[in-house]
Amino acid sequence: MKISTDVRSGVVIVIPKGNLMGAPETEDFRKVIKEHLDAGATKFIIDLSNVKWMNSLGLGALISAYTSVKNKEGVMVITNVSDKVKSVFMITQLIKVFQNFDTVDEAIQSIAPEAAS
Repeated sequence: MKISTDVRSGVVIVIPKGNLMGAPETEDFRKVIKEHLDAGATKFIIDLSNVKWMNSLGLGALISAYTSVKNKEGVMVITNVSDKVKSVFMITQLIKVFQNFDTVDEAIQSIAPEAAS
């Protein structure tokens, strides 16, 4: 798995590519979030458009990241979730925990409305 990041309007966009299914992928994902939190970031978008599949370890990494961000009084949302991955969120009821947007632009407008003005 490869993980890239982008920063737009003060929002860190984390873009994992591949499957989010276990070590080392989940460890790398947590590390990226932690590095940005330590640098002072508080707004995160997880762009799942390039994630083909996710298992319970991948969900655990997302929950861990979400908790870390919330503990720093930040916000983390997900975008571009495929139907296959969305089914995992629905089965586990985590779709109720994570705000989900169709596009990164919609997510930015929601969590950084000052960027839209």
